[in-house]
Amino acid sequence: MKIGFIGGGNMASSIIGGLVASGVTASNIWASDPNADSLAKLREVAAVHTGSDNNALISQVNVVILAVKPQLMKVVALDIAAAVQTHQPLIITIAAGVTSASLATWLGGSPAIVRCMPNTPALVRSGATGLYANDQVSAAQRVQASTILEAVGLALWVDNEAQLDAVTAVSGSGPAYFFLVMEAMQAAGRDMGLSAEVAQQLTLQTALGAAKMAVASDVDAGELRRRVTSPKGTTERAITILEDGGLRQLFAHALDGARVRAEELAIELEGE
Repeated sequence: MKIGFIGGGNMASSIIGGLVASGVTASNIWASDPNADSLAKLREVAAVHTGSDNNALISQVNVVILAVKPQLMKVVALDIAAAVQTHQPLIITIAAGVTSASLATWLGGSPAIVRCMPNTPALVRSGATGLYANDQVSAAQRVQASTILEAVGLALWVDNEAQLDAVTAVSGSGPAYFFLVMEAMQAAGRDMGLSAEVAQQLTLQTALGAAKMAVASDVDAGELRRRVTSPKGTTERAITILEDGGLRQLFAHALDGARVRAEELAIELEGE
């Protein structure tokens, strides 16, 4: 598998680092970006081939990862369309809101496209990514896409492209929800007299520990919550206040808002 990255930002750097750590040879990775500083940073991650010619890159690889901003995708896709039609690589896009149909139109022909929605913890190889393949993607290419994204965390396939909007709401935007909870817990700790450092460290370690327990457990989060909520205890008091405040309904409303916004962004990008 020879892999090319068009766009050399943080996500490309993270995936390249994960791939090399998982055993992919750096000499089988290419990266293209107009910014020389970005390419220099990639070479610090691994001794990959770098340059600024997207079409030359496509001639060297069988997998192309489009790691450019959604607003730049149309321009980039139109520029590489002829090379994609000639060499027929698997196209993997990590740009939010750009549908496979739009990308296929810009690239021309019937390219094999995998859309994926990674999240920012991929930068520390703890990501959660949803993937969708169009009808042109072969079984072998699905394995290639999974292998690449699993280098930075969990990678799960969805059955239809519309479900990527739900993935965006749950995991794509999800880290920010947890960061907000951390902010609130740290602030509450400070208000109750803890130092800022102690409140922060206790909150972050608690979040890490809870996540590790949930990942390692054979029961769901609801059962784990019940197991640490003693009748008439401190945890029960806090949970009751959160439930009475409509926490579940608020989360449902917030995530649906994120999903709807993902749909809107796709429409806006198609109109550009």
